[in-house]
Amino acid sequence: MAVETRPRDVQPYPLSADTLVLRSRTWDRLKFEIEYGLQKGTTANSYLIRGEKRALIDPPGESFQGVFIDALQERFDLRTLDYIILGHTNPNRCATLKALLELAPQATVVCSNPAAIALQDLLKDENPTVQIVKKGDTLDLGQGHNLEFTLTPTPRFPGHLCTFDPKTAILFTDKFFGAHVCGDQVLDEGWQVYEEDRRYYFDCIHATSIRQTLLALGKISEKPATIFATGHGPLVRYSRQELLNNYQIWAEQQKNDISVALIYASAYGNTATVAQALARGISKAGVMVETFNAEHAEPEEIKTAIANCSGFIMGSPTLGGHAPTQIQTALGIVLANAEKTKLAGVFGSFGWSGEAIDLLEGKFKDAGYQLGFEPIRVKFKPTEVTIKTCEETGTDFAQSLKKAAKRRKPKENVASTSQTANLEQALGRIVGSLCVITTKQEELSGAMLASWVSQATFNPPGFTVAVAKERAIESLMHNGSNFVINVLQEGNHIGLMKHFLKPFEPGEDRFADIETTEAENGCQILSEALAYLECTVANRMECGDHWVIYATTDKGKLLQDNGITAIHHRKSGTHY
Repeated sequence: MAVETRPRDVQPYPLSADTLVLRSRTWDRLKFEIEYGLQKGTTANSYLIRGEKRALIDPPGESFQGVFIDALQERFDLRTLDYIILGHTNPNRCATLKALLELAPQATVVCSNPAAIALQDLLKDENPTVQIVKKGDTLDLGQGHNLEFTLTPTPRFPGHLCTFDPKTAILFTDKFFGAHVCGDQVLDEGWQVYEEDRRYYFDCIHATSIRQTLLALGKISEKPATIFATGHGPLVRYSRQELLNNYQIWAEQQKNDISVALIYASAYGNTATVAQALARGISKAGVMVETFNAEHAEPEEIKTAIANCSGFIMGSPTLGGHAPTQIQTALGIVLANAEKTKLAGVFGSFGWSGEAIDLLEGKFKDAGYQLGFEPIRVKFKPTEVTIKTCEETGTDFAQSLKKAAKRRKPKENVASTSQTANLEQALGRIVGSLCVITTKQEELSGAMLASWVSQATFNPPGFTVAVAKERAIESLMHNGSNFVINVLQEGNHIGLMKHFLKPFEPGEDRFADIETTEAENGCQILSEALAYLECTVANRMECGDHWVIYATTDKGKLLQDNGITAIHHRKSGTHY
């Protein structure tokens, strides 16, 4: 995927006479994390309010530290800064915060209580003045800027808060309503172009904490905001109500009778990244995830979730050869309340050893729980390949729970079964050509067998293909992504069909023992295919349990002159 590359910079833009946004921009992908997977760069949006007192909201992460502080100093004397307001805390942001406090030691840091506790560890040698925000608190900057604070914690960002300025009707939403996309556009005119980016951001950041997200949305909707001043991407002015409604719809869609309780702690963010990947894979498969950061979750919350979930997963870093105290406490709650029939999972990250992972695995096995996957052990920072493997592991775990639930489901009555069978048989008579979709992005590759393929347009040459949401390849087929469609040949398609139809282990090479060549777009061409087309995803449409991908093509070749296309005839229209 081609991405525009420019040096990192800061884009200033006045939102009102007294309020300025400073958008720290990068056109490169920042991290190997799922939320940056569309590789469109990002912005880190910070805000400066000038009343009788001056407040800086949400300084960017360490990678923007130099250009951001330079841009800030060009506009005012940091020695006159009164407040630094933090929508959330993490080690990356605190590196910039530390540099700011060296230049503005008089500034008071305003944050929630969980964020203040985190700052004690993140700013070990510093002793800034901290003002802790509680429910209903305000901060008067003068000249009508009487800021109102709303606590909106999530498992990933337990110290999260939103800030509303009634004078300008701007709600500073930090991690809500953003998108990882970089460009010159500050506000969201023509906002439809951001729909995929916004949905992807929601799925990565909020779909795994539905209960907390819905609570936050209720609080946010009470504010008479005209602009959502986001932490990333364009600010939301023109699609404010549409996006708020979409968040509500997307959150409600995640609710499910089958659920996973995912409990973790993270010392340096690495275990949290693995947790995010697992949760993303689970939610892709249509299973609800309740995520708990053991450092902040109440014991009763964990107990309730464990009692109600279909399966559970625990993750821990290893600190000094041990699991953190919070994980050991959560482990006790799980062992005391989880039925032995529930599927379990274990993961963790470590620097030099992984005793915490061994502890969790041993305790669960000794207690008689079945593990849904081999414990995931990540040394230091997870790579992009590791994250994709974790996502696939989460999907497999969810599929196991769905199969178990289906086995327990009471049988339908005869009349209902007969009606369902008629529908399945009729749907199954819609036939399609057998193809293998292949794609590659940097170190990641994917493949799937497809029969729901249909030409859609002559000019430009284009077609549609349906991809199930839980497919591993789905995350590699967003707008702008390249892939190859390999049309299989009748008579020699059986071997390829069986190969790509089999279940693959997470991270397993889909092309082992398969002869391929490389297309111009970098994806794999199957040497035994009848024909191939090099394609680019032009659009995606969400349709029930599938995404319908519309792709265009300008390159292709017939590989076998006398062959005919393999066709898939199905007896049932509700499964492969």
